[in-house]
Amino acid sequence: MPLARRRSIWLAMIGGLAASVLLAGTAPARTAPESFADLAEKLLPSVVNISTTQTVRGPQRGPDMPQFPPGSPFEEFFKDFFERRGQQDSQPRRATSLGSGFIVDSSGFVVTNNHVIEGADEINVILNDDKSLPAKVIGRDSKTDLALLKVETTKPLPATRWGDSGVLRVGDWVIAIGNPFGLGGSVTAGIVSARGRDIHAGPYDDFIQTDASINKGNSGGPMFNMKGEVIGVNTAIYSPSGGSIGIGFASPSAQARAVIQQLREFGRTRRGWLGVHIQTVNDEIAENLGIGGTRGALVASVSDGSPAKKSGIQAGDVIISFDGKEIKRMRQLPQVVAETPIGKKVPVTIWRKGKESTVSVELGELTETEQIASAPTKKEPAEERGGVLELGMTMQSLTAEIRERYEIAKEVNGVLITAVAAGSNAAEKGVNPGDVILQVEQDKVTAPSQVQAKLAEVRREGRKNVLILVDRSGRGGQQAFIVLRVDKS
Repeated sequence: MPLARRRSIWLAMIGGLAASVLLAGTAPARTAPESFADLAEKLLPSVVNISTTQTVRGPQRGPDMPQFPPGSPFEEFFKDFFERRGQQDSQPRRATSLGSGFIVDSSGFVVTNNHVIEGADEINVILNDDKSLPAKVIGRDSKTDLALLKVETTKPLPATRWGDSGVLRVGDWVIAIGNPFGLGGSVTAGIVSARGRDIHAGPYDDFIQTDASINKGNSGGPMFNMKGEVIGVNTAIYSPSGGSIGIGFASPSAQARAVIQQLREFGRTRRGWLGVHIQTVNDEIAENLGIGGTRGALVASVSDGSPAKKSGIQAGDVIISFDGKEIKRMRQLPQVVAETPIGKKVPVTIWRKGKESTVSVELGELTETEQIASAPTKKEPAEERGGVLELGMTMQSLTAEIRERYEIAKEVNGVLITAVAAGSNAAEKGVNPGDVILQVEQDKVTAPSQVQAKLAEVRREGRKNVLILVDRSGRGGQQAFIVLRVDKS
Protein backbone atom coordinates (compact mmCIF):
# COMPACT_ATOMS: atom_id res chain seq x y z
CA MET A 1 0.00 0.00 0.00
CA PRO A 2 1.40 3.43 -0.92
CA LEU A 3 2.70 5.50 1.98
CA ALA A 4 0.29 8.38 1.26
CA ARG A 5 -2.66 5.95 1.24
CA ARG A 6 -1.59 4.33 4.56
CA ARG A 7 -1.08 7.79 6.08
CA SER A 8 -4.63 8.96 5.18
CA ILE A 9 -6.13 5.81 6.68
CA TRP A 10 -4.17 6.33 9.89
CA LEU A 11 -5.35 9.89 10.10
CA ALA A 12 -8.93 8.77 9.62
CA MET A 13 -8.54 6.11 12.32
CA ILE A 14 -6.98 8.61 14.72
CA GLY A 15 -9.77 11.08 13.99
CA GLY A 16 -12.39 8.42 14.69
CA LEU A 17 -10.64 7.41 17.90
CA ALA A 18 -10.51 11.04 19.03
CA ALA A 19 -14.21 11.46 18.30
CA SER A 20 -14.98 8.33 20.33
CA VAL A 21 -13.00 9.63 23.28
CA LEU A 22 -14.63 13.06 22.99
CA LEU A 23 -18.17 11.67 22.94
CA ALA A 24 -17.63 9.06 25.63
CA GLY A 25 -18.66 11.43 28.43
CA THR A 26 -21.66 13.02 26.70
CA ALA A 27 -25.27 11.87 26.67
CA PRO A 28 -26.36 10.18 23.43
CA ALA A 29 -28.35 12.48 21.15
CA ARG A 30 -31.98 11.56 20.58
CA THR A 31 -32.61 10.61 16.99
CA ALA A 32 -35.42 12.22 15.03
CA PRO A 33 -38.53 10.04 14.87
CA GLU A 34 -39.31 8.48 11.48
CA SER A 35 -42.90 9.68 11.82
CA PHE A 36 -45.20 11.46 14.27
CA ALA A 37 -48.25 9.64 12.88
CA ASP A 38 -48.80 7.15 15.72
CA LEU A 39 -48.40 9.83 18.39
CA ALA A 40 -50.66 12.28 16.55
CA GLU A 41 -53.36 9.65 16.07
CA LYS A 42 -53.32 8.95 19.80
CA LEU A 43 -53.40 12.61 20.89
CA LEU A 44 -55.76 14.29 18.41
CA PRO A 45 -58.99 13.14 20.16
CA SER A 46 -57.94 14.93 23.39
CA VAL A 47 -57.49 18.30 21.63
CA VAL A 48 -60.57 20.48 21.07
CA ASN A 49 -61.58 23.64 19.25
CA ILE A 50 -62.99 26.54 21.25
CA SER A 51 -65.69 28.62 19.57
CA THR A 52 -66.83 31.84 21.24
CA THR A 53 -69.54 34.37 20.47
CA GLN A 54 -69.81 37.86 21.90
CA THR A 55 -71.81 41.04 21.39
CA VAL A 56 -69.77 43.87 19.90
CA ARG A 57 -70.80 47.50 19.96
CA GLY A 58 -69.20 50.32 18.03
CA PRO A 59 -68.57 51.19 14.41
CA GLN A 60 -66.91 48.76 12.07
CA ARG A 61 -63.88 50.14 10.30
CA GLY A 62 -64.66 50.86 6.66
CA PRO A 63 -63.51 53.10 3.82
CA ASP A 64 -63.20 56.79 4.53
CA MET A 65 -65.48 59.25 2.79
CA PRO A 66 -63.94 60.39 -0.52
CA GLN A 67 -62.97 64.03 -0.88
CA PHE A 68 -64.69 66.23 -3.46
CA PRO A 69 -64.25 69.84 -4.55
CA PRO A 70 -66.37 72.30 -2.51
CA GLY A 71 -69.89 72.53 -3.86
CA SER A 72 -69.71 69.21 -5.75
CA PRO A 73 -73.13 67.47 -6.04
CA PHE A 74 -71.47 64.21 -4.95
CA GLU A 75 -70.40 65.70 -1.60
CA GLU A 76 -73.92 65.82 -0.14
CA PHE A 77 -74.80 62.40 -1.55
CA PHE A 78 -71.81 60.63 -0.01
CA LYS A 79 -72.15 62.54 3.26
CA ASP A 80 -75.71 61.27 3.62
CA PHE A 81 -74.62 57.74 2.69
CA PHE A 82 -71.82 57.60 5.28
CA GLU A 83 -74.03 59.07 8.03
CA ARG A 84 -76.66 56.35 7.43
CA ARG A 85 -73.94 53.70 7.43
CA GLY A 86 -72.52 55.06 10.70
CA GLN A 87 -75.94 54.74 12.34
CA GLN A 88 -76.21 51.12 11.17
CA ASP A 89 -72.67 50.27 12.32
CA SER A 90 -73.38 51.56 15.82
CA GLN A 91 -75.96 48.81 16.35
CA PRO A 92 -74.88 45.78 18.43
CA ARG A 93 -73.66 42.83 16.36
CA ARG A 94 -72.50 39.28 17.03
CA ALA A 95 -68.85 38.36 16.54
CA THR A 96 -67.30 34.88 16.67
CA SER A 97 -63.75 33.68 17.18
CA LEU A 98 -61.95 30.34 17.29
CA GLY A 99 -59.16 28.99 19.46
CA SER A 100 -57.87 25.72 20.84
CA GLY A 101 -57.91 23.74 24.07
CA PHE A 102 -57.31 20.28 25.49
CA ILE A 103 -59.13 17.92 27.84
CA VAL A 104 -57.41 17.39 31.20
CA ASP A 105 -60.07 15.24 32.87
CA SER A 106 -62.37 12.67 31.27
CA SER A 107 -65.34 14.20 33.15
CA GLY A 108 -65.17 17.26 30.88
CA PHE A 109 -62.58 19.75 32.19
CA VAL A 110 -60.89 21.67 29.38
CA VAL A 111 -57.86 24.01 29.48
CA THR A 112 -57.43 26.99 27.14
CA ASN A 113 -56.02 30.53 27.14
CA ASN A 114 -57.86 33.29 28.97
CA HIS A 115 -57.62 35.57 25.92
CA VAL A 116 -59.45 32.95 23.82
CA ILE A 117 -62.62 33.26 25.94
CA GLU A 118 -62.26 36.82 27.23
CA GLY A 119 -65.46 38.83 26.78
CA ALA A 120 -67.38 35.84 25.37
CA ASP A 121 -71.15 35.56 25.88
CA GLU A 122 -71.23 31.95 24.69
CA ILE A 123 -68.49 29.31 24.67
CA ASN A 124 -68.69 26.00 22.83
CA VAL A 125 -66.16 23.17 22.90
CA ILE A 126 -65.98 21.26 19.61
CA LEU A 127 -64.64 17.73 20.01
CA ASN A 128 -62.50 15.87 17.51
CA ASP A 129 -65.62 14.14 16.14
CA ASP A 130 -67.21 17.60 15.48
CA LYS A 131 -69.66 17.29 18.35
CA SER A 132 -70.26 20.71 19.95
CA LEU A 133 -70.82 21.06 23.71
CA PRO A 134 -71.67 24.27 25.59
CA ALA A 135 -69.04 25.18 28.18
CA LYS A 136 -69.03 27.20 31.38
CA VAL A 137 -66.02 28.99 32.86
CA ILE A 138 -64.74 27.43 36.09
CA GLY A 139 -61.98 30.00 36.58
CA ARG A 140 -59.49 32.18 34.75
CA ASP A 141 -56.14 33.80 35.45
CA SER A 142 -55.12 36.82 33.39
CA LYS A 143 -51.58 36.89 34.78
CA THR A 144 -50.68 33.56 33.17
CA ASP A 145 -53.37 33.77 30.46
CA LEU A 146 -54.97 30.45 31.45
CA ALA A 147 -58.61 29.41 31.83
CA LEU A 148 -60.46 26.26 32.87
CA LEU A 149 -63.77 25.26 31.25
CA LYS A 150 -66.26 22.50 32.00
CA VAL A 151 -68.56 20.66 29.60
CA GLU A 152 -71.26 18.16 30.53
CA THR A 153 -70.88 14.77 28.90
CA THR A 154 -72.60 11.39 29.19
CA LYS A 155 -69.48 9.42 28.38
CA PRO A 156 -65.83 9.80 29.43
CA LEU A 157 -63.77 12.01 27.16
CA PRO A 158 -60.19 11.22 26.07
CA ALA A 159 -57.93 13.20 28.42
CA THR A 160 -54.30 14.27 28.20
CA ARG A 161 -51.57 13.71 30.81
CA TRP A 162 -49.41 16.44 32.28
CA GLY A 163 -45.68 16.08 31.80
CA ASP A 164 -42.69 17.70 33.52
CA SER A 165 -41.52 20.78 31.63
CA GLY A 166 -38.60 21.06 34.05
CA VAL A 167 -36.71 18.23 32.32
CA LEU A 168 -37.02 19.75 28.84
CA ARG A 169 -33.76 20.52 27.09
CA VAL A 170 -33.13 22.93 24.27
CA GLY A 171 -33.25 20.81 21.12
CA ASP A 172 -35.85 18.29 22.35
CA TRP A 173 -38.59 17.39 19.89
CA VAL A 174 -42.12 18.69 20.58
CA ILE A 175 -45.39 18.70 18.68
CA ALA A 176 -48.20 21.25 18.83
CA ILE A 177 -51.84 20.47 18.09
CA GLY A 178 -54.51 23.13 17.63
CA ASN A 179 -56.96 24.93 15.39
CA PRO A 180 -54.90 27.33 13.22
CA PHE A 181 -56.97 29.77 11.16
CA GLY A 182 -60.13 27.84 12.04
CA LEU A 183 -59.13 24.86 9.89
CA GLY A 184 -59.66 22.25 12.64
CA GLY A 185 -57.24 19.88 14.35
CA SER A 186 -53.75 20.34 12.88
CA VAL A 187 -50.40 18.92 13.97
CA THR A 188 -47.02 20.65 13.70
CA ALA A 189 -43.62 19.51 14.92
CA GLY A 190 -40.40 21.24 15.94
CA ILE A 191 -37.89 21.53 18.72
CA VAL A 192 -37.51 23.49 21.94
CA SER A 193 -35.61 26.59 20.84
CA ALA A 194 -35.12 28.16 24.29
CA ARG A 195 -36.43 28.09 27.84
CA GLY A 196 -37.28 30.71 30.44
CA ARG A 197 -38.27 33.39 27.93
CA ASP A 198 -39.62 36.70 29.25
CA ILE A 199 -41.86 38.26 26.57
CA HIS A 200 -43.35 40.88 28.92
CA ALA A 201 -46.79 39.28 28.81
CA GLY A 202 -47.17 39.22 32.60
CA PRO A 203 -45.34 39.14 35.94
CA TYR A 204 -44.73 35.39 35.82
CA ASP A 205 -43.29 34.99 32.30
CA ASP A 206 -41.29 31.77 31.96
CA PHE A 207 -42.14 30.65 28.43
CA ILE A 208 -40.88 27.74 26.39
CA GLN A 209 -39.84 28.92 22.91
CA THR A 210 -40.34 26.57 19.97
CA ASP A 211 -40.09 26.55 16.21
CA ALA A 212 -43.08 24.20 15.89
CA SER A 213 -45.52 26.25 13.83
CA ILE A 214 -48.02 28.11 16.01
CA ASN A 215 -50.50 30.33 14.18
CA LYS A 216 -53.67 32.28 14.88
CA GLY A 217 -56.15 29.86 16.42
CA ASN A 218 -53.47 27.68 18.04
CA SER A 219 -53.80 29.68 21.29
CA GLY A 220 -54.79 27.43 24.18
CA GLY A 221 -53.71 24.25 22.45
CA PRO A 222 -51.24 21.77 23.98
CA MET A 223 -47.56 21.24 23.32
CA PHE A 224 -46.57 17.59 23.73
CA ASN A 225 -43.27 15.83 24.33
CA MET A 226 -42.44 12.56 22.60
CA LYS A 227 -44.12 10.62 25.42
CA GLY A 228 -47.44 12.24 24.56
CA GLU A 229 -47.46 14.36 27.74
CA VAL A 230 -48.51 18.01 27.87
CA ILE A 231 -45.43 20.06 28.67
CA GLY A 232 -46.79 23.45 27.59
CA VAL A 233 -49.85 25.50 26.64
CA ASN A 234 -49.39 27.32 23.33
CA THR A 235 -49.97 30.98 24.11
CA ALA A 236 -48.23 33.49 21.85
CA ILE A 237 -46.16 34.00 18.73
CA TYR A 238 -43.71 36.61 17.60
CA SER A 239 -44.60 37.60 14.07
CA PRO A 240 -44.69 40.85 12.08
CA SER A 241 -47.27 39.29 9.71
CA GLY A 242 -49.47 37.35 12.14
CA GLY A 243 -48.31 33.99 10.76
CA SER A 244 -45.65 31.63 12.09
CA ILE A 245 -42.03 32.61 11.49
CA GLY A 246 -40.66 29.92 13.77
CA ILE A 247 -40.89 31.81 17.08
CA GLY A 248 -43.74 30.55 19.25
CA PHE A 249 -44.19 30.50 23.01
CA ALA A 250 -45.89 28.10 25.42
CA SER A 251 -46.57 28.36 29.15
CA PRO A 252 -44.62 25.53 30.83
CA SER A 253 -46.62 22.72 32.38
CA ALA A 254 -44.88 23.24 35.74
CA GLN A 255 -46.62 26.60 35.96
CA ALA A 256 -49.85 25.81 34.09
CA ARG A 257 -50.66 22.65 36.01
CA ALA A 258 -50.50 24.44 39.38
CA VAL A 259 -52.69 27.31 38.13
CA ILE A 260 -55.28 24.94 36.65
CA GLN A 261 -55.40 22.94 39.88
CA GLN A 262 -56.15 26.11 41.85
CA LEU A 263 -58.81 27.22 39.37
CA ARG A 264 -60.49 23.85 39.70
CA GLU A 265 -60.32 23.84 43.50
CA PHE A 266 -61.04 27.50 44.30
CA GLY A 267 -62.30 29.04 41.04
CA ARG A 268 -59.36 31.48 41.25
CA THR A 269 -55.64 31.50 41.90
CA ARG A 270 -54.20 31.75 45.41
CA ARG A 271 -50.69 33.16 45.29
CA GLY A 272 -48.19 33.99 47.96
CA TRP A 273 -47.60 37.69 48.73
CA LEU A 274 -44.40 39.27 49.98
CA GLY A 275 -45.30 42.93 49.46
CA VAL A 276 -42.26 44.48 47.76
CA HIS A 277 -41.64 46.40 44.56
CA ILE A 278 -38.43 45.15 43.01
CA GLN A 279 -36.06 46.03 40.20
CA THR A 280 -33.12 44.48 38.37
CA VAL A 281 -29.62 44.59 39.83
CA ASN A 282 -27.64 45.93 36.87
CA ASP A 283 -23.86 46.30 36.63
CA GLU A 284 -23.86 49.84 38.04
CA ILE A 285 -26.02 48.94 41.04
CA ALA A 286 -24.06 45.74 41.69
CA GLU A 287 -20.79 47.66 41.72
CA ASN A 288 -22.21 50.34 44.01
CA LEU A 289 -23.58 47.80 46.49
CA GLY A 290 -20.50 45.58 46.33
CA ILE A 291 -22.67 42.50 45.92
CA GLY A 292 -20.33 40.74 43.50
CA GLY A 293 -22.34 40.28 40.32
CA THR A 294 -25.77 41.06 38.91
CA ARG A 295 -27.75 38.70 41.12
CA GLY A 296 -30.84 38.94 43.27
CA ALA A 297 -33.78 41.34 43.26
CA LEU A 298 -33.35 44.90 44.52
CA VAL A 299 -36.17 46.08 46.79
CA ALA A 300 -37.29 49.54 45.62
CA SER A 301 -40.15 49.90 48.12
CA VAL A 302 -42.04 47.89 50.74
CA SER A 303 -45.83 47.97 51.06
CA ASP A 304 -47.27 49.04 54.40
CA GLY A 305 -48.69 46.14 56.43
CA SER A 306 -47.06 43.57 54.15
CA PRO A 307 -45.22 40.41 55.27
CA ALA A 308 -41.97 42.02 54.08
CA LYS A 309 -42.60 45.11 56.21
CA LYS A 310 -43.35 43.04 59.29
CA SER A 311 -40.15 41.02 58.84
CA GLY A 312 -37.94 44.12 58.60
CA ILE A 313 -37.11 44.05 54.89
CA GLN A 314 -36.25 47.57 53.70
CA ALA A 315 -35.88 49.51 50.48
CA GLY A 316 -32.31 49.02 49.30
CA ASP A 317 -32.10 45.38 50.39
CA VAL A 318 -31.24 42.84 47.71
CA ILE A 319 -33.09 39.53 48.06
CA ILE A 320 -30.58 36.86 47.03
CA SER A 321 -32.36 33.77 48.34
CA PHE A 322 -36.00 32.92 49.12
CA ASP A 323 -37.02 29.74 50.94
CA GLY A 324 -33.70 28.14 50.09
CA LYS A 325 -33.95 28.98 46.38
CA GLU A 326 -31.22 31.19 44.97
CA ILE A 327 -32.55 34.27 43.15
CA LYS A 328 -30.24 34.73 40.19
CA ARG A 329 -32.46 37.16 38.28
CA MET A 330 -35.04 39.67 39.44
CA ARG A 331 -37.99 38.07 37.64
CA GLN A 332 -37.42 34.75 39.42
CA LEU A 333 -38.62 36.21 42.73
CA PRO A 334 -42.30 36.82 41.77
CA GLN A 335 -42.53 33.26 40.43
CA VAL A 336 -41.01 31.69 43.53
CA VAL A 337 -43.15 33.78 45.90
CA ALA A 338 -46.35 33.07 43.95
CA GLU A 339 -45.74 29.31 44.12
CA THR A 340 -45.02 29.28 47.88
CA PRO A 341 -47.92 28.16 50.12
CA ILE A 342 -49.79 30.99 51.86
CA GLY A 343 -48.99 31.23 55.57
CA LYS A 344 -45.68 29.40 55.26
CA LYS A 345 -42.75 30.85 57.22
CA VAL A 346 -39.77 31.06 54.91
CA PRO A 347 -36.16 32.22 55.34
CA VAL A 348 -35.22 35.17 53.12
CA THR A 349 -31.54 36.01 52.66
CA ILE A 350 -30.83 39.66 51.95
CA TRP A 351 -27.79 41.79 51.14
CA ARG A 352 -27.76 45.02 53.14
CA LYS A 353 -24.87 47.50 53.27
CA GLY A 354 -22.20 44.98 52.37
CA LYS A 355 -23.41 42.09 54.54
CA GLU A 356 -25.66 39.06 54.20
CA SER A 357 -28.38 38.40 56.75
CA THR A 358 -31.47 36.21 56.95
CA VAL A 359 -34.98 37.16 58.08
CA SER A 360 -38.07 35.00 58.55
CA VAL A 361 -41.19 35.96 56.58
CA GLU A 362 -44.68 34.55 56.99
CA LEU A 363 -46.19 34.76 53.52
CA GLY A 364 -49.57 36.41 52.96
CA GLU A 365 -52.08 35.98 50.13
CA LEU A 366 -51.95 38.16 47.05
CA THR A 367 -55.32 39.84 46.49
CA GLU A 368 -56.42 40.72 42.98
CA THR A 369 -57.31 44.39 42.59
CA GLU A 370 -58.73 46.05 39.49
CA GLN A 371 -57.32 49.38 38.37
CA ILE A 372 -60.34 51.64 38.04
CA ALA A 373 -58.63 54.52 36.25
CA SER A 374 -55.09 55.35 35.20
CA ALA A 375 -53.43 58.46 36.56
CA PRO A 376 -53.74 61.47 34.24
CA THR A 377 -50.62 62.72 32.54
CA LYS A 378 -49.39 65.88 34.22
CA LYS A 379 -47.39 68.66 32.65
CA GLU A 380 -43.87 68.78 34.01
CA PRO A 381 -43.34 71.73 36.38
CA ALA A 382 -41.29 74.63 35.11
CA GLU A 383 -37.74 75.15 36.37
CA GLU A 384 -37.54 76.94 39.70
CA ARG A 385 -34.78 79.20 40.97
CA GLY A 386 -33.16 79.18 44.35
CA GLY A 387 -32.66 75.42 44.73
CA VAL A 388 -29.43 73.49 45.27
CA LEU A 389 -27.82 72.24 42.06
CA GLU A 390 -26.20 68.79 42.25
CA LEU A 391 -25.70 66.03 39.64
CA GLY A 392 -27.48 68.16 37.05
CA MET A 393 -30.57 68.45 39.24
CA THR A 394 -32.04 71.38 41.16
CA MET A 395 -33.38 70.27 44.56
CA GLN A 396 -35.51 71.82 47.29
CA SER A 397 -36.89 70.73 50.64
CA LEU A 398 -40.51 69.69 50.80
CA THR A 399 -42.94 72.24 52.26
CA ALA A 400 -46.73 72.20 52.49
CA GLU A 401 -46.94 74.59 49.56
CA ILE A 402 -44.60 72.52 47.39
CA ARG A 403 -46.41 69.28 48.30
CA GLU A 404 -49.68 70.81 47.12
CA ARG A 405 -48.17 72.22 43.96
CA TYR A 406 -46.47 68.97 42.92
CA GLU A 407 -49.21 66.68 44.31
CA ILE A 408 -46.86 64.84 46.66
CA ALA A 409 -48.48 62.64 49.30
CA LYS A 410 -47.94 63.34 53.00
CA GLU A 411 -46.26 59.98 53.58
CA VAL A 412 -43.54 60.74 51.00
CA ASN A 413 -40.54 62.32 52.74
CA GLY A 414 -37.42 63.40 50.92
CA VAL A 415 -35.94 66.09 48.69
CA LEU A 416 -37.88 67.39 45.68
CA ILE A 417 -36.25 67.58 42.26
CA THR A 418 -37.49 70.81 40.65
CA ALA A 419 -35.39 70.79 37.46
CA VAL A 420 -33.15 68.41 35.49
CA ALA A 421 -30.47 69.67 33.11
CA ALA A 422 -30.87 68.52 29.53
CA GLY A 423 -28.18 66.01 28.54
CA SER A 424 -27.22 65.28 32.14
CA ASN A 425 -26.73 61.76 33.45
CA ALA A 426 -29.88 62.22 35.57
CA ALA A 427 -31.89 63.05 32.44
CA GLU A 428 -30.46 59.97 30.69
CA LYS A 429 -31.61 57.80 33.62
CA GLY A 430 -35.19 59.11 33.39
CA VAL A 431 -35.14 61.49 36.36
CA ASN A 432 -37.81 64.19 35.99
CA PRO A 433 -38.92 67.33 37.83
CA GLY A 434 -41.45 66.31 40.46
CA ASP A 435 -39.53 63.18 41.47
CA VAL A 436 -38.49 62.98 45.13
CA ILE A 437 -35.10 61.71 46.37
CA LEU A 438 -35.81 59.43 49.34
CA GLN A 439 -32.37 57.94 49.94
CA VAL A 440 -28.76 58.54 49.00
CA GLU A 441 -26.46 55.55 49.48
CA GLN A 442 -29.34 53.83 51.32
CA ASP A 443 -29.55 56.60 53.94
CA LYS A 444 -32.73 58.68 54.20
CA VAL A 445 -32.55 62.35 53.23
CA THR A 446 -35.04 65.17 53.87
CA ALA A 447 -32.97 68.24 52.97
CA PRO A 448 -30.68 69.24 50.04
CA SER A 449 -27.82 69.71 52.51
CA GLN A 450 -28.06 66.03 53.45
CA VAL A 451 -27.83 65.08 49.78
CA GLN A 452 -24.77 67.29 49.42
CA ALA A 453 -23.15 65.74 52.48
CA LYS A 454 -23.62 62.21 51.13
CA LEU A 455 -22.21 63.23 47.74
CA ALA A 456 -19.18 64.79 49.41
CA GLU A 457 -18.62 61.53 51.30
CA VAL A 458 -18.79 59.53 48.06
CA ARG A 459 -16.29 61.89 46.40
CA ARG A 460 -13.87 61.67 49.34
CA GLU A 461 -13.90 57.89 48.99
CA GLY A 462 -12.90 58.31 45.34
CA ARG A 463 -16.00 56.57 44.01
CA LYS A 464 -17.44 57.40 40.60
CA ASN A 465 -21.12 56.58 41.18
CA VAL A 466 -23.80 57.21 43.77
CA LEU A 467 -26.95 55.17 44.46
CA ILE A 468 -30.17 57.13 44.98
CA LEU A 469 -33.77 56.08 45.56
CA VAL A 470 -36.39 58.23 43.85
CA ASP A 471 -40.16 58.29 44.27
CA ARG A 472 -42.15 58.91 41.07
CA SER A 473 -45.66 58.61 42.48
CA GLY A 474 -46.36 62.26 41.67
CA ARG A 475 -46.37 61.34 38.00
CA GLY A 476 -48.00 57.95 38.32
CA GLY A 477 -44.84 55.87 38.79
CA GLN A 478 -43.21 53.88 41.58
CA GLN A 479 -40.05 54.03 43.63
CA ALA A 480 -36.84 53.00 41.89
CA PHE A 481 -33.11 52.91 42.56
CA ILE A 482 -30.81 54.56 40.01
CA VAL A 483 -27.06 55.03 39.85
CA LEU A 484 -25.73 58.45 38.85
CA ARG A 485 -22.21 59.53 37.98
CA VAL A 486 -20.52 61.78 40.51
CA ASP A 487 -18.78 64.82 39.07
CA LYS A 488 -15.53 65.34 41.03
CA SER A 489 -15.17 68.90 39.87
